[in-house]
Amino acid sequence: MQAFSTLLDRLSYEPRRTAKETLLRNYLQTAGDPDRGYALAALTGDLSFRHAKPAQLRELIAERCDPALFALSYDFVGDLSETIALLWPNPDGPSQSDEAPSLSDVILTLGRAKRADVPGLLAGWLDCLDETGRWALLKLITGGLRVGMSARSAKLAVARHGDLEIEDVEEIWHGLEPPYTPLFDWMEGRSQRPQIDDPAPFRPVMLAHPLDEQKDRMDLKAEDFFTEWKWDGIRVQAVSGLDGQGMRTSRLFSRSGDDISKSFPDIIAEMTFDAALDGELLILSSGQVRPFSDLQKRLNRKTAGPKLLAEFPAAIRAYDLLKWNGDDLRGMPFMERRALLEQFVKGLPGQRIGISAQVPVRTWEEITAARSAPETFLSDADAGVVEGLMLKRRDASYVAGRPKGLWFKWKRDPLFVDAVLMYAQRGHGKRSSFYSDYTFGVWRPEGREKTLVPVGKAYFGFTDQELKEIDRFVRNNTVNRFGPVREVVHTPERGLVVEVAFEGLNRSSRHKSGLAMRFPRIARLRWDKKPADADEIAALHKLLPPTNA
Repeated sequence: MQAFSTLLDRLSYEPRRTAKETLLRNYLQTAGDPDRGYALAALTGDLSFRHAKPAQLRELIAERCDPALFALSYDFVGDLSETIALLWPNPDGPSQSDEAPSLSDVILTLGRAKRADVPGLLAGWLDCLDETGRWALLKLITGGLRVGMSARSAKLAVARHGDLEIEDVEEIWHGLEPPYTPLFDWMEGRSQRPQIDDPAPFRPVMLAHPLDEQKDRMDLKAEDFFTEWKWDGIRVQAVSGLDGQGMRTSRLFSRSGDDISKSFPDIIAEMTFDAALDGELLILSSGQVRPFSDLQKRLNRKTAGPKLLAEFPAAIRAYDLLKWNGDDLRGMPFMERRALLEQFVKGLPGQRIGISAQVPVRTWEEITAARSAPETFLSDADAGVVEGLMLKRRDASYVAGRPKGLWFKWKRDPLFVDAVLMYAQRGHGKRSSFYSDYTFGVWRPEGREKTLVPVGKAYFGFTDQELKEIDRFVRNNTVNRFGPVREVVHTPERGLVVEVAFEGLNRSSRHKSGLAMRFPRIARLRWDKKPADADEIAALHKLLPPTNA
């Protein structure tokens, strides 16, 4: 456990991606089995502990620390695990560091434990560990590592540890379970590649590079590329097949390989094919795509009831066909795969899986016009949920990762609004000492007066220097506190105006303003403006897409 805590501690303070990968590779080389496998599972989000919850941690520290002191400390530190690790009292008597558990001991014991046993186990382990070890233990069981290392970066470190391609690791990843002993045996030359007997495996996805408007339009020939819409949904992979006993397995994966099948039983019910599709998951009513905010109501749910299924019917607009009737199509040119995809979709009995239509353009002038005005080709409702365009080389095979020169995404220009900072909350991880999560609003006329109404939240877009400036403003201009949240001054004459960039806007009954922004971020700090000069909500209403008929 101490070696794992040291790894997490160093990862959390190391800003460079390649250096983080080196730290993990060194750990994998020196740590023993099964600890290193469980550490890898923790970093990739493949561990969960059913009976270990944050509420139990609060109860444990409440038995050992004055509640007022804990509240003040939590407000200052901003992270539950770190606060408890710092406040946890050292046990009476001699040091117990030699009794600290191994990582595998913690994971296996928690996996077997009953709910009533968990508090005692955690308390005993916390007594055995130092501050860093306590922090790592608490981060592990709450699942919020936040050390700045993505699951893909962790898998890349694993691949390089074994002198493999990351695509090779991702191809078999979802057929393995922690602590990944067959994977390490393969990487280190003790066995052959693991054979995964899975009729519906995830396949690493192909990704696009952002189009450089100046350089790429000069260097690339428009006629070499197939153009299609970039829909505002989530990228998915729909895979179905038969096992050795003739039983069908169907799965719906997110772009990162997470199995989201349980949230979309309406899609799974129509996957009676032997194929692997790459496409965009959307909410579709009467043939028209609905806003991303409607799709969010279906995401991250363990189940989907009849009412939800009826109100927010899911659908897939297919981009590509990766496998069909046992044939791996990824090595074929895109246009050949596209022809097979059209044939495949035509033969489907249901209505939930359709094809993403080609944009009929051949020159850069036509491509540019389609990006700027999708309503020329689509209904107003569909055009309102188009993020931009995808350009794919007609001769490109399906290559996992982000290969150069094959696929490009050309998103529409972002929208902007001048808003006023209203509330701020401390961040997490390396931002836990700063107020970095912001709620902003615009003016809404009410008779002769105007009041601010919140329209969104932003957590990024600013530089480190701007973060310090905003944090200083928040601390010096707090007018109220609500737990970890601070309300800052926001009158017509006093306050901070921020220019917010966002990708789209939809109606939302869940928000007081009736609006929901897509990917808002802080574009600029407008110290030169007074809050009274910020936008009114009418300016946002003009940006809303038309309502579906």
